[in-house]
Formats: sequence, C-alpha cells, structure tokens
Amino acid sequence: PERYHLLSDRGHLPYPAADTEQADAELYVREHPNAPRMLIDRTAWRFAREAEGQALPDPQYVWSDDGFEAGKIYIVVYRTAASPVVGAGLLAVRDLGAFLRYGRDGVASPCHQPEHSYAFGVSQTSRFLRTFLHLGLNLDEQGRAVYDGIHLHVGGGRLGEFNHRYAQPSASRLRSFSYAPPFAYDGAAGEGGLLDHQRAVGGVPLIVDTNTSVEYWRGDCALLHVDPATGEDRPLPSEVRLYQFAGCQHMPGALPPGMVSSEGTPVAFPSNTADYGLLLRAALINLDRWVSAGVEPPASRYPRLADGTAVRREAVVEAASRLLGANVAADKLQFVYRLDLGEAAADGVGRYPALEMDPKPVYVPAIDTDGNERSGLKPPEVAVPLASHTGWNQRHASAGGAGQTVEMMGATLPFATTAQGRRPDDARPAISERYRDRDDYLNRVRTYATALASEGYLLSEDIDAAVANAAQRWDWVSVLQT
Repeated sequence: PERYHLLSDRGHLPYPAADTEQADAELYVREHPNAPRMLIDRTAWRFAREAEGQALPDPQYVWSDDGFEAGKIYIVVYRTAASPVVGAGLLAVRDLGAFLRYGRDGVASPCHQPEHSYAFGVSQTSRFLRTFLHLGLNLDEQGRAVYDGIHLHVGGGRLGEFNHRYAQPSASRLRSFSYAPPFAYDGAAGEGGLLDHQRAVGGVPLIVDTNTSVEYWRGDCALLHVDPATGEDRPLPSEVRLYQFAGCQHMPGALPPGMVSSEGTPVAFPSNTADYGLLLRAALINLDRWVSAGVEPPASRYPRLADGTAVRREAVVEAASRLLGANVAADKLQFVYRLDLGEAAADGVGRYPALEMDPKPVYVPAIDTDGNERSGLKPPEVAVPLASHTGWNQRHASAGGAGQTVEMMGATLPFATTAQGRRPDDARPAISERYRDRDDYLNRVRTYATALASEGYLLSEDIDAAVANAAQRWDWVSVLQT
C-alpha cells in the first residue's frame, strides 16, 4: 500500500493544512461509499510525504503509517491555510456573457451585438451552470437576460462546489454542497426547484439537458424527473428538453476500448465504445433552432417509471449479474444521501464530514435480454447492437474494492460471432443469428439512423457518419473474436 497521498482526489490541487501538527485533524476510512466511517487514531498518520524513505512534514500530503489500501475511501478533516473566494466565478460568467452580448459602459461588444447568446457545459461545467441557474444569475445588472439557451451535458441532477467556504470547484466526490438539493427543475416537496429563483426574477432560458447511463448509475440523474418521496414520474417544465443517451458512458466511447480508467484504475470489462457525439451535435443545433427560430426540439427521451423503463438499480444489478457475469454489489454503489451540513449551511459554511442520513432511491434504465437499455435516445450502435453496452464498469480484482464500480465508465461486452462460439453461460444470440452479414448489419444501421434524422434526433448530413461509425465496430468485433 502507498504510504502518502495528496490531500485531494484525482490529482486536484489541495488546500494545504494550516499546521502539519494540528492535533484536532481527523482521518477517516470507509470500506466502500456507504460503509461506516472509521476514525483512524491520530498517532497513526500525519501531514507528510516520503523523502529518502522518511516522512517529511508537508501541508499538502497525508501520510499513514499503515499505508492506504486500494479500493478504500479516506477522508481528511483539517484546518486549511487558505479559503479563496470562489463564488465570484459565477458572477464573472454572468458579466462576461452580458458584455459579449450587450457591451458595457459605452464599449461595444466584440461580437458585434449578437442576436442570441448560449452557454454550454460538460460534466463539472454543466453542474456549474445548474448552480448558476439555481442562484437566478441569468439576468445582468440591468435586468437583461444573459443567455437565451443553455445546454447542460452529463451534469446529472447535482450542483457543484462553486459557492461556499472552502469550496473545491474541481472536486466531485465529497458528499458536500454539490450533493444538496435542488435536483429537479420544478422541485419536490421540501427541496424546492432548480429554476425557482430564476423564475422569480425572470430570464429563464430554454434548456437542453443531455445525460448518459453513467449519471443514472451514480445515483442522481433520475432525480431530475422522479419524485423520491412518491416514487412517481414528475413532468418537466416547458422550457426543458431532457435526453438520456442510452448505453453510453460519461464521455463518448471510442475504439479500441481501454482496460483502465482515466485515473489509471484497472477495470474488469473493456470500456464502453458507444459514441454519442452525433446525437450531442444534433441536440445543440436543435437548441439554437429553438431559440432563434422558435422550432421546438423533438420530444424528451428518458426512462420513466410509468412504462417500466425506469426501475430500481438493484433490479438491474441482479439482471446484469445473471446475464453478463458481473459481480457488482448494489449496496456498494454511489447513493445520494440527505445531508446535514450543519447549522450555517444556508450561509455556505459547512460541517465536515457531513452527516449522512437516509439515501434516496436510485432509478436506472431497465435493460432487455441483450443487456442493453430499453429506453432513452440510442446511438445506432446501441439500437442495432453487436454488444451489450452498460453505464457501469467494475473495478478489476487487482484494484481492490470488490463489488464497486468505476466512476464515469461504462463497458462493452461483445456478442459471440457465431452460435458455435458462444459460451454456454451466454444467453445472448450470436451476431450470425442476428444479421446475415456486414452489409445486412450496416443497412439496418442506416435505416435506424435515417429514422432518427426524420425525428430530429440526428442531422441528415450525419447519417453516413453514423453508418461509418457502426462499420468500425463491426470490424473491431470481427477482429476481436478471430
């Protein structure tokens, strides 16, 4: 086990400890995201890094005499030497957008007074824009709307670490203010809605919200459209279109698939190769047409409880384990808990670690007998499949954390090429049982892509690109199994 680590996850810049000898600092460990936090004796760890085999005091590192074990989660609570003002960044995005659109104090916009203005955010910047809307910041100081349209991509139902004391804008895992409500646009009882304040002051933009299966599996995305108290579907506001890219991971998949995460964690299955890029492109252009010409985008596509396409995560874990041979543990996956961040939380001052109370139910897209999702907006390679495409991937045994999944990653599990080559425990029909040959497969992809384009979910000019993308997957599976 490694003996020391930065005071942050994923290589983010840490807040340094104010004093490497502070006696009231605390180090906790938990076996998995939902296991009890266990306090480690203060004499067994220190603020230090290794130098020439010795523990050298360092305010940016934590050292454990027993070492840190892979697959476990460590939380350090300490006093830091700095607390930068982070909330000003939200105002900067507002004021820059207003200047580019309207100019300021007699200075013309360098964009020559554009007719419309848009904001686009991916992952953390999507959660930044959700926070921006939650605070009602889409009006400038003159009361004018800043952004006519906002495209939120893979932000799920969460906010971010953008407007409180000791915020870490690049952090994503600590259960803190980024896991606090509101989640849904129009809100649930006791939680309020994301757009409540913006509606009160005016300037609600048109919104296209796109997510993947990963955001559902991490526990928060269904909170956009499911009431956790009643377990019922909730309607979306008229200003919002919501699309789930079915069978996709956080970032678009590509060939060849990898066997490690972006952070170097070994995974059990090849990474998800489904590429939703063409669907994302169409969604963004549809937003522009909605704003600039009043052309409504195609209907939202996401899993729903009413038709059985959204189900409790435990049911899909069981089905996937049986069908795909996965060993995912439902109780070790990420949940969204009701948090108590302390008496001053409303003022942006939190208590750490937060008190975790009852978890919210997690709903994910239901899967079919191929292991692919039944609902959502499917890329052609998922709708006309050569493999099972998932919104989760497991940690490899060598990475520790048995039963846990790897954040942001999905998996691709190819079908057998022929019935004779199919494993006895694989009930999925082989490729030769589905398609006559490569041409038959690509013709079906073209037919599906053409239908998507006729409905507005894909640009007509991208049909050939969708077929070429599918052809690469056919060739990869053929080579893989020979």
